Amino acid sequence: MTEANTMPSVATLEPPRALPAEPVPPAAKGGHHLRKLLAGSAEAAVALAVGVGFMVWARNIHVDPLIRVGQVSGLAKLQFRAAMLALPVFAVVLYAAHRAAPKRYRLLLRLGCAVVAGLGTGIVAGGIAVALRGTPWGLGGQDGDPGTLQSYAESFLKGEGLPDLYPPGFIVLLAEWTKYLRPGHVGFALKDVQLLLSAVFGPFAYLAWRSLLRPAWALAVALPASILFLDPIRPYSHLVMVCLVPVLGRLLTELTRVPGRSFRSALLRGAVIGAVLGLLFLGYSGWFVWSAPGTLVAIAALVPWRKGRAALARAAALLGATAVTAGLVGAPLLLKFLAHGASTVDRYAYFDVYIDPAYVMGWRSDRSGWPASWAWPPPGELAGQTTFSLLVIVGFALALALGLRRPPVVAALGCLGGAWVLRFWFAGHMQRDQAVMLYPRTTWLILYCFITLTVLAAMLISGSAAKAWRRLTASQKLRPSGSIGRRLAAGSLCGLALFGAMAASWSANRYMPSDPEQRNMGLDAWRSHTLQRGDGSCPLYAPGHTCTAPHELWRPHDSVDSKLWCGNVAYVNWTVYCGGRAPTG
Repeated sequence: MTEANTMPSVATLEPPRALPAEPVPPAAKGGHHLRKLLAGSAEAAVALAVGVGFMVWARNIHVDPLIRVGQVSGLAKLQFRAAMLALPVFAVVLYAAHRAAPKRYRLLLRLGCAVVAGLGTGIVAGGIAVALRGTPWGLGGQDGDPGTLQSYAESFLKGEGLPDLYPPGFIVLLAEWTKYLRPGHVGFALKDVQLLLSAVFGPFAYLAWRSLLRPAWALAVALPASILFLDPIRPYSHLVMVCLVPVLGRLLTELTRVPGRSFRSALLRGAVIGAVLGLLFLGYSGWFVWSAPGTLVAIAALVPWRKGRAALARAAALLGATAVTAGLVGAPLLLKFLAHGASTVDRYAYFDVYIDPAYVMGWRSDRSGWPASWAWPPPGELAGQTTFSLLVIVGFALALALGLRRPPVVAALGCLGGAWVLRFWFAGHMQRDQAVMLYPRTTWLILYCFITLTVLAAMLISGSAAKAWRRLTASQKLRPSGSIGRRLAAGSLCGLALFGAMAASWSANRYMPSDPEQRNMGLDAWRSHTLQRGDGSCPLYAPGHTCTAPHELWRPHDSVDSKLWCGNVAYVNWTVYCGGRAPTG
């Protein structure tokens, strides 16, 4: 018999039967979860340690923050230290992208992204530490919002309770910090908390987005948003905003996966998300109001209506646990909202109230200095729209086209839609109701959602391109190369870090002390250098070596006015802007 006759024909060959899969030992599953937990904990620890550590390190920069040369030297030292910290990280990640095993590379990339996330707002916080060198007072001293926050904290320490509708989270934190770490000096405690929250702003935003996205993409959303929206005077409010959108995205993600979960798992996951939402609500509630309409629509759209009764029951368990837990945690503020929310009216108008309400690509603040009022909004090349505006609009369109089934995209669209509708509702009724209702603050949420959608659109395009490349290599029988994606991620990390360093320096520079006549953001740091220290002496760099004693704090009361109060407007122009007669006295 020949060899050919002993070989079966191709037509008679049967496909090999797959062997039954061996069950994974419980110990192996436990080890995998443990490694995953350790890697995530290390990532979080690195981000927070870099942010806080860099801020603390910046406090030993010895310059005079009241003169411009000293400010420039301080900013340059921050950049030098950031480079010395970042360059070795870049070298390790770039080397790993070319040489390391996949698991080791992924871990190093995670840690590298965590370093950059902490470094971004760490530089900003470090710049604030330089601006406040020599004074124990926080930004703003005892004036404006910082003075109001101090008065609320003092009242809480005296047992006088909390304001009716102001979110209590930051006030309680400031009061407890004063009680245990800065007894009798709430203004000094404010400086500590401002620096701390500014330093952890970027890490918290990054970690919130890591619950949805891979490290490089999470950093691409969190880093620009953190530096752009960080307000060191009141860092808590925008910290809530940048974390709220990814937390809502996590809720929507769990809602789409609930058919495959157990009932108990749905309850537990809903309880955890609800607790986080409740804590965020106590930090600042406005973002919840403006996001609510669109978020409710997004939830209704992603409920698994066609997956059967069991899936609907699990979805109800998830959403019910989220709502109940969020309500319990946020009860101290939620109950006050239900009792007094309808009767509370905001009548304070300022510069951003007077501009075109459709301009949402930036804000000027309530300082009357640079840029001049006639130069805002900045002119655009196409019907008033700048290149940046057109870029994020394209990103919005691509996200709609490619990502309507993706929970992170739906979450951002929901927040954007809710804020957009309520913005024009409140602005449209402003003259009739003589109420502003804080609608200009929706600018931040809308812009944040546009930036988020643009990054998500780039991520979706990147994923589609990667799939197309894999199909092409498979059809051409080419050897696929995963190193291209690794090198792109490592290079993107370096580019994001460079942007973060430059943007953080821009942000810190705005808060450097400046003469009150300029009426810019540097006024708050300047005020901090004009108040006496705890022993009655002047701060080290007090302007003209003179200072004033701290005044007694007063607690603001609800306004009884029935008309708009027009800030940033000279009395001679009051009627032109707000109608009626200007107040006297």
